[in-house]
Amino acid sequence: MSDIVGIDLGTTNSLIGVIDAGFPILLADNEGHRLTPSVVYIPEEGEPLVGQPAQRMRVVRPEATIYSVKRFMGLRGEDLAAEEANVAYRVRTRRGEPIGIEVGQRRFSPEQISALVLRKLKDDAEAALGRSVGRAVISVPAYFNDAQRTATRKAGELAGFQVERIINEPTAAALAYGVDQLGKKARIAVYDLGGGTFDLSVLEFSNGVFEVLATNGNTRLGGDDIDNALLTNAKFQTPNLTSQSAARLREMVIAAKHRLSTEDEVAIEIPFFDGDKTFSTILSRAELNETAQPIVERTRYHCRRALADAKITASDLDEVILVGGVTRMPLVREFVTEFFGREPQTNQDPDEVVGLGATIQAGILSGAVHDVVLLDVTPLSLGIETFGGLMNVIIPRNSTIPLKAGEMFTTAVDNQRSMAIKVLQGEREMARDNWLLGQFEIDFDPAPKGIPRVGVQFEIDADGILHVLVRDTKTGREKVVQMKRAIDVSDEAVENMLAESLDHAFEDVNERVWVETRLKSEEMLAAVDKAWAVVGGRISAEERRTIDDCAAKVRNALQAGDRQTLKRANEELDAATQRLAAMVLEVLMPTNAGSTAR
Repeated sequence: MSDIVGIDLGTTNSLIGVIDAGFPILLADNEGHRLTPSVVYIPEEGEPLVGQPAQRMRVVRPEATIYSVKRFMGLRGEDLAAEEANVAYRVRTRRGEPIGIEVGQRRFSPEQISALVLRKLKDDAEAALGRSVGRAVISVPAYFNDAQRTATRKAGELAGFQVERIINEPTAAALAYGVDQLGKKARIAVYDLGGGTFDLSVLEFSNGVFEVLATNGNTRLGGDDIDNALLTNAKFQTPNLTSQSAARLREMVIAAKHRLSTEDEVAIEIPFFDGDKTFSTILSRAELNETAQPIVERTRYHCRRALADAKITASDLDEVILVGGVTRMPLVREFVTEFFGREPQTNQDPDEVVGLGATIQAGILSGAVHDVVLLDVTPLSLGIETFGGLMNVIIPRNSTIPLKAGEMFTTAVDNQRSMAIKVLQGEREMARDNWLLGQFEIDFDPAPKGIPRVGVQFEIDADGILHVLVRDTKTGREKVVQMKRAIDVSDEAVENMLAESLDHAFEDVNERVWVETRLKSEEMLAAVDKAWAVVGGRISAEERRTIDDCAAKVRNALQAGDRQTLKRANEELDAATQRLAAMVLEVLMPTNAGSTAR
């Protein structure tokens, strides 16, 4: 089979690699650099500059130099608060429209900018290998939603790649870490803090099988936030700051931040910063830590949630590995050591490990690497709305993908002609509290309630993209819908949903139980009314009075809204109608009730 390259499309830097003689090799450009800055400069005339040449233009024409565009992939205007677009170039965040990048009179999508970075990686790989490459595996943060993954795939296709697989970055890192330990069984946590995103993933590997047990994270939390916070320090505030001066200052502050991983303090000097004046100050590691501490601390919640979802504690882990350039900071390593109770594993380059893992996955797909199986998970539950406004989960969160799962549904109303399928994502009990991914209808022949059978099947492919199949079992009529758009909410809203699912767990369960109890009451009362028409005078007046009394208790409890009283009334009515139900069965053919979808 032809080569499949592995690509780490990073917020700050990107890499490309290929399997050579059974080993993953990261390829360098013609200047010998394996790391390509994910930066694009758009000149007024001529072709864009990408990588190192574009990086040098950030201090010359910052408004035309695009960086950290990964943060905007797959988002729409309403997904991004104004302060989150804290970059030197113009970001268009019009509500209801995809985010756009504006340079002068020209507008680009984040996918187009990323495609330019990917195209350069493709050219560098072809120059290094001496042959063309057209197939790729591209890594993304584990917490990228469907729209962000689709945007990444589109960027790859715009660059001329056939994208064979989208792989989660922490999974790729674990793959790179464990490739030499295929006979060992272990559980590891991957703490991935990069320029723009954070993920904590818990994985288990045994005899060549890698399985993601849980993942949690934030696609807008990373080193960029530390840079932005540093620049708000009073010592960096100067009047009448031009865009060029601001860009020079940012570059110097970032360089100082990097040096502070090994030094206690760094002198920042910028000659001719303001006319003929030189900017000069000292930044200490203590000041950096004070600024970065709240940002690093925000990762704690995600670490706790991922461990809880994996149903393990930190002491159950065999290794903790670090990914992303920010993890070079002593503060981050101290935090990881404190949280997990162990020193993290640092024998892999945190900037290169994801690229190596993506390359190994590419080798698995091409057949160049054998005896390795990679299993990933979906981070949020998926389901549909059922009668009563309930969330019916079809695929629970942290289910291993790719996978298929389905369920049979029926109608709740006589002579219903269609069924609305509302596809939901989230962790709440009631449909209204979850995210609506999409909705559509399937038509069928009218029939008494409970008779039609509609099969709903969810399939999540290896890229984490959802396909929904709905079929009327009687006629064979079906619809297949791909959920191409993600939920139009911010990642903070994702975090809020997970937190709210815990905060409201008690009341959510109570409401679900009430709705289910109410639905059972209404179904039983309707069944009793129909039974009288079927049974007629075959039942004694005394037994009928008993059933009527029990039915009246159910109606009173429904009106009062008392769940416990209604539950007892249901049980009494159920017991009182046992002989009535048997008599109805003697007259009618039995039917099986199913779940009901709205």
